[in-house]
Amino acid sequence: IFAVVTLALLISWVMAVGAVPFIGSYLLKAHPRTTRKTIAAGQADTPGSLQPEAGAKDRPDTSRAATVADVTGQPAAPDRITVMDVAASPATPADPEHDLFDTPFYRRLRATIEGAMRHRWLTLLVTLVLLVAGIFGMGLTTKQFFPDSNRAEFLVDLWLPEGASLAATRREAEKLEKWLAADPDAETFVAYIGNGSPRYFLSLDKQLYRTNYAQFVVLTKDLEARQRLLGRLRPALDSQFPGVRTRAYPNPLGPPVAFPVQFRVSGPDIAELKRLGADLLDLVNANPYTYGAHMNWGERAPTLKVDVDQDRARAVGLSSGQISRALGAIIDGTPIGTLHEDDQLIPVVIRAPEAERTQLSTLGSLQLPTARGGTVPLSQVARLQMEMDEPIIWRRSRVPTLTVNAEVLAGMQGRDVMAQIEKHMKPLRARLPAGYHIDAGGPVEGSDDAQASINAGMPLMVGLVLTLLMLQLRSFSLVAMVVLTAPLGIVGIVAALLVSGMPFGFVAMLGTIALAGIIMRNTVILVEQIRQDIEAGHSRWHAVREATVRRFRPITLTAAAAILAMIPLSRDVLWGPMAVAIMGGLVVATALTLLMVPALYVT
Repeated sequence: IFAVVTLALLISWVMAVGAVPFIGSYLLKAHPRTTRKTIAAGQADTPGSLQPEAGAKDRPDTSRAATVADVTGQPAAPDRITVMDVAASPATPADPEHDLFDTPFYRRLRATIEGAMRHRWLTLLVTLVLLVAGIFGMGLTTKQFFPDSNRAEFLVDLWLPEGASLAATRREAEKLEKWLAADPDAETFVAYIGNGSPRYFLSLDKQLYRTNYAQFVVLTKDLEARQRLLGRLRPALDSQFPGVRTRAYPNPLGPPVAFPVQFRVSGPDIAELKRLGADLLDLVNANPYTYGAHMNWGERAPTLKVDVDQDRARAVGLSSGQISRALGAIIDGTPIGTLHEDDQLIPVVIRAPEAERTQLSTLGSLQLPTARGGTVPLSQVARLQMEMDEPIIWRRSRVPTLTVNAEVLAGMQGRDVMAQIEKHMKPLRARLPAGYHIDAGGPVEGSDDAQASINAGMPLMVGLVLTLLMLQLRSFSLVAMVVLTAPLGIVGIVAALLVSGMPFGFVAMLGTIALAGIIMRNTVILVEQIRQDIEAGHSRWHAVREATVRRFRPITLTAAAAILAMIPLSRDVLWGPMAVAIMGGLVVATALTLLMVPALYVT
């Protein structure tokens, strides 16, 4: 987005200083300005020439041709005649600019600006109070990293207990297929058994291969149908799929975030880690705005332990690697070729029948080939036993890490719920053993990472902005005045977000940064005009007041153009908060700039 905005601004600048004046010279034709002056009859010697009065100073030059006539086409009145100067120069006493800014509206505007200048300390105090209120009001806005998408499809996850087979997972998936096929809002759907959907959507959280996992992609007609179907499906999943952890959710926008609430516990010992994870899970479940809380490690699953007797194995010429490969060929299978079917390549895998690879006694009689050409039963070189163990140990930075995940109720934001849980986590953090720590994940971590990436480039951006302002204004005081107006948009941003109910997220933060640049641009236009008027010989008071009056229309028109351009985006689920923030901030900041800058300039 930064590259696109930069390129667009550069192109628009080239058009503004190059093509627009060229086109304007053809579209806006200049016509000779006509001025009229009425003088008493008898003061002109001839109809074709006029003599100035003795001592008159501000009269048109008598060397110019003039005609005397009544503009109505009737003979001129005997006591007065009308003089039309058909080639009046721009320096004539008739000042169209003065007439333009002498309307009732501009007179009221001039009085308002002068009132702000006369009561400058009150103006600055009110501006400061509004700014402080906006800063504190930011805490009242809803915080959100990225919203859910408004696409017509959604996802359904099915998690069976750890160790469940693909056949058991398929049976549960078939039950859900029948339910979806009978629902009128489900236009089409596809199921993935043992794996997640391919990344058809950039922010999709891709799942690893698991025999106890299935994922559905359900397509509906439109957004309303999606919401209706989700409203019926979630209760059905809870009631018709006992023993299965289910989740139905729309595609998220932004970086992949698995759950709106995530807390991670890291430490060296697995048993202690699970104990701390259970305590953390109780805290998450205690929050009234969460549901479906669980740990990503799941339940312990039965595991086959093979304890190789190294002395016996070496005596017959076997190694641990050979024994492992033989067991893998029996249980998992060995690829022996590839089957070509149309444009697909299907691997051919051979393995033992299910009855032989699922019974402990059968595996003990597995014949292993030895280096001497004979075979030996597996039970003679290894001891086989079933144990309950962790099926997967997740690590982060090579440290075992357990994650507690949870969903939030509709209308709540994960960041706000995590902040509520964090307040009750101090006792748990206080009793953490040495080497253990709890970190926030999910949208909080994603938002912090995004903020850190922006903060990394902030010093360079601020330096470039200050350099450009100094090159243009050549005054530290004027640069400071321009920079002081940059945060004025916060007042309007907070008001607009609170009124609209939209959250303050990542894209709204980008809009806030862009808004600061727009506000400073308007201030530069005003300050530069004031400085030019002062250099032209006007008093400071007069220059500040009149420059603000004259710059009022270009500043408000550009602000109005930017506001109107945001209207199409204001209904979008992703860009809506940014559009509303820019619209509200620009309205308030423009008004404050036109009042605060004159008051600050004369202070």
